[in-house]
Amino acid sequence: MVKVYIHDNKVDSDYRAPHNSGTELSLDELAKLGVIYKYCANEEEVNEIARQREYKNRDVVNICEGSFKSEAEFNEKLATFYQEHLHEDEEIRYCLEGAGYFDVRDASTPENWIRCLVESGDLLILPPGIYHRFTLTTSNHIKALRLFKDEPKWQAINRSNQADSLPVRKDYIALINQY
Repeated sequence: MVKVYIHDNKVDSDYRAPHNSGTELSLDELAKLGVIYKYCANEEEVNEIARQREYKNRDVVNICEGSFKSEAEFNEKLATFYQEHLHEDEEIRYCLEGAGYFDVRDASTPENWIRCLVESGDLLILPPGIYHRFTLTTSNHIKALRLFKDEPKWQAINRSNQADSLPVRKDYIALINQY
């Protein structure tokens, strides 16, 4: 079951550490940011969600130090994932093995990050336009199923004034302002 809490915002330590401020959040509070969480005991449950949300494609990513040519390449990829960014499409991930952290920006309190620890069986759906980032835990391993409506793609748009003015970002802000 996913753990959700306010990130402690300490930047002087390993970003793969828990960074738990001690302020836990509920799934309802996470949902107010447009983030959907489901626990799926098996892939059949994931397949049903994919059918309902019209996801037609998928792939599996296995992120661990051994899946890269070198430790430097591994660390570079983690640094890329940890850059604050958004996507123009929904991001849906189902954790098959291992664990990782999805940090989502709290739009009502922009200095806060909401940290979501996902482990095996956790499915997280991030809405288009939400600023977020990802990292592994100190276990340095996650195997995740990625679902896509169309052809698999992963295009990050790093946070900037230009990204803030994109229609997908404005639509996201309008969505969460309804709560």
